[in-house]
Amino acid sequence: MSSDAIRHSFSLAMSKMYQTEVPLYTELMELVAEVNEKVLAQQPEIAKQLKHTGEMDRLNMERHGAIRLGTAAELTMMRRLFAVMGMQPVGYYDLAPAGVPVHSTAFRAIDTESLNNSPFRVFTSLLRLDLIDDETLKQQAQSALDARNIFTDGVVRLIEAYENEGGLTKEQGEQFVQEALETFRWHEQSPIAKDMYQQLASQHQLIADVVGFKGPHINHLTPRTLDIDAVQQGMQSRGIPPKAIIEGPPRRNCPILLRQTSFKALEEPVSFRGADGQYQSGHHTARFGEIEQRGVALTPKGRALYDQLLNEAREKLGGTPNESNAEQYYQLLSESFAAFPDDYQTLHDEQLAYFHYQPNETCSSNLTEIDISTSNLQQLIEQDVIRIEPIVYEDFLPVSAAGIFQSNLHSDTASSYDGQSNQQEFEQALGESVQDELALYAQRQEESLQACLAALQQAA
Repeated sequence: MSSDAIRHSFSLAMSKMYQTEVPLYTELMELVAEVNEKVLAQQPEIAKQLKHTGEMDRLNMERHGAIRLGTAAELTMMRRLFAVMGMQPVGYYDLAPAGVPVHSTAFRAIDTESLNNSPFRVFTSLLRLDLIDDETLKQQAQSALDARNIFTDGVVRLIEAYENEGGLTKEQGEQFVQEALETFRWHEQSPIAKDMYQQLASQHQLIADVVGFKGPHINHLTPRTLDIDAVQQGMQSRGIPPKAIIEGPPRRNCPILLRQTSFKALEEPVSFRGADGQYQSGHHTARFGEIEQRGVALTPKGRALYDQLLNEAREKLGGTPNESNAEQYYQLLSESFAAFPDDYQTLHDEQLAYFHYQPNETCSSNLTEIDISTSNLQQLIEQDVIRIEPIVYEDFLPVSAAGIFQSNLHSDTASSYDGQSNQQEFEQALGESVQDELALYAQRQEESLQACLAALQQAA
């Protein structure tokens, strides 16, 4: 059974489980499907673009999830688990400067064909206990994490079989999906005492979310929409409470990077284990429904411009975007991003974004009379011999991720942490280096160019 097939099967099983656990997520998926259908009907150029890039078939199965782990050992085994599904760690994200005591990576497929087969990705965070300032509480948290085992014996055996044999049979692959699913399942009973949970929550709600449970329950699944503003309005009209701010860049004709919003986290009943072995009732708030709109991946030059304009808008706002200043923030964001070109040709020509190169089937030029080479690329595009299509951004934005986390944790704790960003420590826990997402996009662009030129030379 191929890794792509295992990943696709797992993402479907995960979605089914999460719909059972969080019924509002089903309604969210229905809303997104309605919006996407409307966009495709009203904007045929978007439908055409998605067909050219191979994204049309993946649109309705597009999901990302998020989990939070507690220890280095958990992160190492999780990397091995995701490897069975062809998912590799891409990018390093430090959320501590934005007030969330974790650092993270995204596990996903990395080549175009695999992404189109199954674009499932999981934003995976590791708790930074070193940022807890209460030493006694830190030790109690470490003891609670050391005492748990978040993986079934069955999934560990299958991971080892995959590593030893270089793959799994269909029967093993199906069993792997069911065993792996148990790691991500919600458990209503907490293995820690209620007072310890409350102490952890007073430090940061996310710390309580990680330490206070038997495993890293999936805390959100995210469908992809083609119009996030329409979904935001649709949630309000359906009585689904959305967060106040759509994270990321402003609305544009040519979407860039990633825009995200969510419905607010649910308050769920939890039972906490007392010293006498009896359980005390309580509640927990962390799991929510998220929506994303993905745009074109930006080059280092484009990303630097994005960061500069985002920071400008936030500095002018003079605070954190929230419900009370949402309209002002959107206005400042739009004004700031007027400096960012909003058509694909300029984004390409100024090397601000990454693109697929494809032979234009409608080209009427005589190819035998044209210089089909890299040095003549610009002219080939101007003559409509080659068309450019945006490479979709497959990754995440630290400021946006922190904004989503904070708004759903109802956290008024630290707005930032003083700890040093430590990619080396994260990669040591992971057991390998994370991949550079910008290098992956550059590689995909170059591969598409060489394939395009080869196809044109053959046609000539």
